[in-house]
Amino acid sequence: MINVAIDGPAGAGKSTIARAASKRLGFIYVDTGALYRAVALDAARNGVLNDKDGLVKMLESTDVSLKFDENGNQCVILNGEDVSPQIRTPEISMGASKVSSIPEVRAFLLDLQRSIAAKNDVIMDGRDIGSVVLPNAQVKIFLTASPEKRAERRYKELIEKGESVMYEDVLADVNQRDYQDSHREIAPMRPCADSVIADTSDLTLDESIELIIKIIKGEE
Repeated sequence: MINVAIDGPAGAGKSTIARAASKRLGFIYVDTGALYRAVALDAARNGVLNDKDGLVKMLESTDVSLKFDENGNQCVILNGEDVSPQIRTPEISMGASKVSSIPEVRAFLLDLQRSIAAKNDVIMDGRDIGSVVLPNAQVKIFLTASPEKRAERRYKELIEKGESVMYEDVLADVNQRDYQDSHREIAPMRPCADSVIADTSDLTLDESIELIIKIIKGEE
């Protein structure tokens, strides 16, 4: 099996780029951030998003899984419900960053992530895939872009969805998530020593996808 670990900050385009590269290469794409978002959604629904003890207790009855259609597209299943659309709100994005700092949550999702990688050629993205989840991945990539560029991309995405947001607020969220993700005690976000750094600040989406595919193929 070939495992590709893609790490990097929020808004770097990891999910979009990894999904496209997976389709081109015939790999399974695993968006680990979606798993944390699902836990955050469950916590929000149960009123324990800001209650660590209550959240850890909630995990005893939380069931999170991934399903893949015939084209390899990922669906996130929370307690039997496909919550793929519901986990993409700004509130749940911030909630995901919060719950990901809890060791019990990370342990809860670790086995699921590793079991998928053990059975499939995968491209898996997140914050600590190369360092913690798949330390033996054959290819490790740290995908990044400037905070301003990432905020710009996210802002356009939200506007296209019809949401009313301010660019300054999106940029503030990006910077806050960067700080949270890089300063948490458990598995902080940082490049592995053996990661290839891929900065897409000045690249189009197609150029970014091509770059990742070349890295995976050993052509870059």
